[in-house]
Amino acid sequence: MISKARLRYGFLILVTIVIGLISRKLSFIPLGVGDALWALMIFWMMIFCFPTAKLVRLMLVSLLICFAVEASQLYQAEWINAIRRTLPGRLILGQGFLWSDLWAYAIGVSAGGFVQGKVINKTAE
Repeated sequence: MISKARLRYGFLILVTIVIGLISRKLSFIPLGVGDALWALMIFWMMIFCFPTAKLVRLMLVSLLICFAVEASQLYQAEWINAIRRTLPGRLILGQGFLWSDLWAYAIGVSAGGFVQGKVINKTAE
């Protein structure tokens, strides 16, 4: 049986994905918003997988995952570029390294940490 907490985070993951995809279709929304939402989704996934882990650890691991995926975009072998040309590959691996994406990831993970620490944990008490 899946716990209520995991259902909550599963819902947050799906909502974040939908909002992130919509943000890419609306030209007036800066691209950094989608990147921040991608990092937020990673953060929700980490909580979903490790619900009893400490918040700071979840935030750090989420940020490291985001940074690692961004750094992987510096590697431009044909086999991985072929994956990046597919929709799932583009959504998961991204396409090109940008320093500004690192800031967006930090904002997304920080926002998730704030919501988790100040809103979700307070309502769960």
